[in-house]
Amino acid sequence: MDSVIRPGAWVALKLPSGITRVVQITPNTTISLAKYGSFPANLILDRPYHLTFEILDRQAGETFSRLRVVPTDELYAEVFADEESPECAAPTPKAGDATPAEQAAATETPNGEESAATTESKLLDESARQTLTQDEIEELKKGVTDAGRAVIMKLIASHAAIDQKTSFSLAKYRLLKTKKYIRRFQVLPVDVPTFAQWQLEERDASKILDMRAEMIGLVGCWANVHYGGDAVYLEDPMASCDQGAEAFAPIKPELLKGRWLVVDDTCGALTAAMAERMGLLYEQEEEDDEEENPEGLPTREKQETKETGPADPPAAEGTKAKTAKPPRASDFAIPYSQTNTITVVHDASQANLSFLNYWGLDITTPNHPPHPLLNHLLTLTWLQLLEPERDTTYSTPPLTATPEVLANWKATRRGNFHRKRRRSARVRHIVDSTGAGNFSGLVCASTMNPISILKHTLPLLAGGATVAIYSPTIESLAELADCFSVVRRTAWTSGQVPGTEGKSAAELERWPGTQDFPLNPTLLLGVSIQTSRARRWQVLPGRTHPLMTERGGAEGYVFTAFRAKPAEGHVEAMGKYGGGGKKRKTAAAADVAGATAPKPIAEEAVAGAVTEVEEVEMADAPLAAAAGNAE
Repeated sequence: MDSVIRPGAWVALKLPSGITRVVQITPNTTISLAKYGSFPANLILDRPYHLTFEILDRQAGETFSRLRVVPTDELYAEVFADEESPECAAPTPKAGDATPAEQAAATETPNGEESAATTESKLLDESARQTLTQDEIEELKKGVTDAGRAVIMKLIASHAAIDQKTSFSLAKYRLLKTKKYIRRFQVLPVDVPTFAQWQLEERDASKILDMRAEMIGLVGCWANVHYGGDAVYLEDPMASCDQGAEAFAPIKPELLKGRWLVVDDTCGALTAAMAERMGLLYEQEEEDDEEENPEGLPTREKQETKETGPADPPAAEGTKAKTAKPPRASDFAIPYSQTNTITVVHDASQANLSFLNYWGLDITTPNHPPHPLLNHLLTLTWLQLLEPERDTTYSTPPLTATPEVLANWKATRRGNFHRKRRRSARVRHIVDSTGAGNFSGLVCASTMNPISILKHTLPLLAGGATVAIYSPTIESLAELADCFSVVRRTAWTSGQVPGTEGKSAAELERWPGTQDFPLNPTLLLGVSIQTSRARRWQVLPGRTHPLMTERGGAEGYVFTAFRAKPAEGHVEAMGKYGGGGKKRKTAAAADVAGATAPKPIAEEAVAGAVTEVEEVEMADAPLAAAAGNAE
């Protein structure tokens, strides 16, 4: 990210009223801030971020307002004065003073309602204690020359009950008037948290699915989004114009590392948050020539002196110096990196990533200027992911033509010929690399059913990959978490699910699903649903409570899990575990007892003995019956 404001950059202007305005700094234009005034955009170019400017009044003979940088000691002068003042300490209650509960009880009637005197005092408008009229205030605003500070001081001095205000009430009154009359603004860079807050409060929150800044951070942390390594590109196949699909650069699975699969329905806000974590969102700040070349040599001359020795002699007069141009890449050259990439799956003809324009990337531009994210962002449709053979761009073979025929074409036709061949090579590479899988994580923020998303994306994840799915409501995530419950996993591993017999682990990963088992419950571990919300509080003695002006909207929840690779074959536990020592001792004792016991009788001898016993019992039966009758 640049440390200074560059031409064409988007910045956030924080006004005294708390409102944030996001504007693009275009040279030679005027920026209007409504009641706070306007100023030329050139006055803040090449200035550092996070400075506070004050809009001054127009001087005689000028048609624009100048700006003044407000120093830090002036911004926080009142805060420093309050901290040094002994009145900032909590007042000690005097003897005989009523407690707050007693004061509240005194202003209520026996029925619990406030007394008439209290109600009438609350109905008194603040303007009744202000001696200045509205017309006088407007006249005072027209004649001020110090950006509204004189109006604030005059209002405070003209207040009839200013001596009755407490220190907290006076500070609150001064802050209220400062927000209304002071003409100041602060310039902030448009990073992802600032953009999300502005989109929620000032724009349309539904475009980013009510995703707050803390939820964006939670998704990025649980998805383990990080820098995936230096860029690695495939070699140019140097295919000629008469070569077809056989000349495409093959996919190398060993190079596919540090990649994340994304389903983004937030117009690119989620993609921007991930690119920021991966170091791909902001352009590198350009350094000055003096810092690059401390010896004062030109860049080309210094580089040649370092690499090849002395530079070439200057061209003679009347001749033009020829600069060596790099050879043009072939049509089948792949411009995308194999590492540290973001693959976005969308359901339209083109991915909706319009919010990336605030960071200088427009994916609809054919010949886009260099950008860090340009070669690391890959997009494909659900049709290309699930059934690529039905996609015309993927299934249609690339155009071919001999050099002789190509030379006879017009420039426009030749340009279209090369453009279609390059598009065919890019689409083929994106679809094939995505189908190769081995993604480091899956991040979703979509209105689609998450079960249908995971059914087709889980097989593409590597072992141990993270899954983070955001949803404004919890119902869809709870249904998804139930698909990986312990009961379903136990039934699956015990072989009680019909249709799983005789299938390999690879086939079970792409399980089509049934009504009871829509997903393979063994593919994810550590399933959980969580949320996070940062609440602002007012912290004062006896008046500590959350601010009542916080924004409502959807709470937002995140489904998190880890990709598991089910083991094939027999699994045997090794090592020590709870109760293992006792079992081993019992087994050893049984072996010792078996060694000292007499040897077992043969099975034939046992069977013969049992037969003899049965015959004796049958022979003694009549004797026993006769003895019983005699008795």
